[in-house]
Amino acid sequence: MWHRVPQVLALVTLSLTSANACSHKRLTPQPLTKRQDTPLVPLTAEETTLVEAISNTTISDWSYYYTHGAHLAGKNLSMAEWTADHWTESGWNSTVLAYNVSLNYPVDKSLTLTYSNGSTFQPSLEEAVLSQDETTSYPNRIPTFHGYSASGTADAEYVYVGLGSQDDFTKLVELGVELEGKIAIAKYGGPFRGLKVKNAQQNGMIGVVIFTDTSDDGNITEANGYAAYPDGPARNPSSVQRGSVQFLSTYPGDPTTPGYPSKGDPPRADASSVRPNIPSFPLSYVDAIPILASLDGYGIPGSSIDLQGWTGALNVSYSTGPAPGTKINMTNLMNDTYTPLWDTIGIINGTNSDETIVIGNHRDAWIIGGAADPNSGTAIIVELAKAFGSLLSQGWKPKRTIVLASWDGEEYGLLGSTEFVEEYIPWLTETTISYLNIDVGASGPWPYFDASPELHSLATDVMKKVSWMNTNRTMYDVWLEYTQGSIGVLGSGSDYTAFLHKGIGSMDMGTGGSSTDPIYHYHSNFDSYHWMSTFGDPEFLAHKSMAQYLSLLAYSLANDDLIQFDLPNYATQLDKYYDDLLTTINTTSQTLDTSSLRSAIDEFTTRAQEVKDLEQQALSDDDSDLLTEVNHKYRDFQRGFVSQGGLPDREFFQHLIFAPGIDTGYAPTTYPGITEALEAGNTTLAAEYVKKTADAILAAADIIKP
Repeated sequence: MWHRVPQVLALVTLSLTSANACSHKRLTPQPLTKRQDTPLVPLTAEETTLVEAISNTTISDWSYYYTHGAHLAGKNLSMAEWTADHWTESGWNSTVLAYNVSLNYPVDKSLTLTYSNGSTFQPSLEEAVLSQDETTSYPNRIPTFHGYSASGTADAEYVYVGLGSQDDFTKLVELGVELEGKIAIAKYGGPFRGLKVKNAQQNGMIGVVIFTDTSDDGNITEANGYAAYPDGPARNPSSVQRGSVQFLSTYPGDPTTPGYPSKGDPPRADASSVRPNIPSFPLSYVDAIPILASLDGYGIPGSSIDLQGWTGALNVSYSTGPAPGTKINMTNLMNDTYTPLWDTIGIINGTNSDETIVIGNHRDAWIIGGAADPNSGTAIIVELAKAFGSLLSQGWKPKRTIVLASWDGEEYGLLGSTEFVEEYIPWLTETTISYLNIDVGASGPWPYFDASPELHSLATDVMKKVSWMNTNRTMYDVWLEYTQGSIGVLGSGSDYTAFLHKGIGSMDMGTGGSSTDPIYHYHSNFDSYHWMSTFGDPEFLAHKSMAQYLSLLAYSLANDDLIQFDLPNYATQLDKYYDDLLTTINTTSQTLDTSSLRSAIDEFTTRAQEVKDLEQQALSDDDSDLLTEVNHKYRDFQRGFVSQGGLPDREFFQHLIFAPGIDTGYAPTTYPGITEALEAGNTTLAAEYVKKTADAILAAADIIKP
């Protein structure tokens, strides 16, 4: 409740009396056998006010502002304050919170390829300056680098390691490829980039270079006749994917303050379990080709390695190497420091002080641009704040408190959101109903979302209220064509992570491109306002539709008498995850008794239907006390799933129904404690987590028991 909120937020409240991850896999839309034409659901007067207050023109203005100045984590205070000022103008009570975190910034790097005959090749290591795209030439443009990479020099022969997954390294060891003392060349895709570096380090390698491959680009490649950006929709050959190499599947947040907020001058923990000690940096595909081509004919050819994603689309053999006498010398110099981060927080008080929704997007970017990641989402939530300001100006007040957050430090490892959750966890777990995250709000014309199961029905229902990109099709129909009705399971990689693993149901949303849409240059200088306004979303209509959708979704959660959760669907999803677990068990030679888990799911299914019946009784009897009881059960039930402690060796991840995979970093694993123990061949640990997972489900069932 608000009187128990820590001081800084309490002050905000009294004065008012006012989130791979970032990148989404490109799908190919599958036209329905019969075109879906769902009628647009009529809006209430207040919903109409919200929708009509949203303008693609002003969203474009917000986007232009955010994408024309450098805003690395810890270097964007003016943008944090600008955001707070605009929210205040819209009637939100806004403030900027500071956290003192561990970061590093690039100073210098170099790479020289020396052939066995003594000749050399030196890649540029930077992206092209384009006359058509003004921010690519800014003198303060940010070099290509890996956040949290180690400083150091490596000089050695090198090995191509595929996607750099544990499976890839296991195969290389089986094939007898020498890894110790070598430099790894890895392809983007598959596991989170930090885990590629971790796997290389654990195999005795001394440096890592990670390159982009056009195999990720579907049909839109120069090889298929498409012109490269800025002249066409294909990838610019010099584009480089920056990013963090923190070991994200161990724990996110400030690596030096695990489990507690980085406020003031906190005690600092050893971060070696989540930060690499070997140097790494990223590379464009045009710079990678000579390095890969030098391995042709050496080691094991890519065509002989039967692993998904090993080969790509470049004109090389993807051989492992090493090539005798052909070496890389790489040097990476980083400046490690402690520096403030700035989270912008806005609040509208609700009439029910014990119920809260949180809406968030991160503001920091690896580049001056960031038109898709993250500032399409940033522009959308600034517009959302303006739209809710229109309601506030009419005297409206929500039933539930709405918190709006612009996070800093997401790109390095979800720092701003994690530190906020760690500081305010008592209040958040006492009051928060849902966390709604929008990261890449628009990078193409096709909507998608991942969500915890209680939100599935509401999320799809609200889509039927949105006319998609000023067409006569609903957002629901377009989403259905793109995803075939698939709703993703939450893993990690954006700011919902810390909320979810404290038992707060979450949703992550955005739009992306299909295999035939222009290439989105992820974490590249070419993720710019010019790219967005020319190729990504030229009229900012996807931005507009997503702003309308998020506003309507937030309005429903904040204002409906009943919290519109679907717990029977949660039970259905638990069943599906159980079937997947049985499939995993059957692929091993292990025997595992899962009867207690099966019984717990059955118990939750019964209780979910009982609380649904209680909900209907409260509505039919117009019983406000009973409705409050139901709403509080809906608010609290998911805390049961985090009641049994964390996962083995990564205690941050407490949600025992889904979590990021230990070797994926982003992608989810269901029943992770059990599944990953099985995959590691540890039946004893798997049995332990059958019990813990069953107990977690029973705890959730007990919370919703009438």
